[in-house]
Amino acid sequence: MVLHNYFRSSSAYRVRIALGLKGLPYTYVPVHLGRDGGEQFRPAFSARNPHHLVPVLSDGDLDVSQSLAIIEYLDDAYPEQPLLPGTPRERARVRQLALSMACDIHPLNNLRVLKYLTGPLGASEEAKAAWIAHWHGLGLAALEADLARDATRGRFCVGDSPTMADCCLVPQLFAARRFGMDVSAFPALLAIEAACQELPAFQQAHPARQPDSE
Repeated sequence: MVLHNYFRSSSAYRVRIALGLKGLPYTYVPVHLGRDGGEQFRPAFSARNPHHLVPVLSDGDLDVSQSLAIIEYLDDAYPEQPLLPGTPRERARVRQLALSMACDIHPLNNLRVLKYLTGPLGASEEAKAAWIAHWHGLGLAALEADLARDATRGRFCVGDSPTMADCCLVPQLFAARRFGMDVSAFPALLAIEAACQELPAFQQAHPARQPDSE
């Protein structure tokens, strides 16, 4: 198995956590999103993913992109240490939480969006920072309210075992801090993050521990 990824990508971070939780070995292939105009636009990578986004998981002759699709593929193909619970109700809850981060919060602060803001749209660095703070703050506040009231929450987002939702939460909080956001207003999220960070899979997936870390 090969993971084409960038150390600081939240999406790639999710998949590294998932692979670690499942104990699946993989070859790490870095794709630098900023060097030489972006290595994701090179022909070899474009052939794997014409969307020019990381991560891409190669498993034999199969290439899978989109982090949540990759994690669900891993759960189907390698069912040990499942990252989606057994009941339809719990699975829907995990997907709801994961999608709220992967589809609502993350895309608005993705590299290509931010580059478009400060490039063709001419936004200042101050305006970009305000954009990031607004969408991160809005999304994390909603997630905090959702998890704080939820009876299915345990040590982790859903129950007492890590799921795909936790694979999304830790990278999202990392991204928020990287952009200078104070996350102390989200105690439910921080409690779950603390439980996650006790596990080697989360520790080893951290951007600072990747071979292409800058």
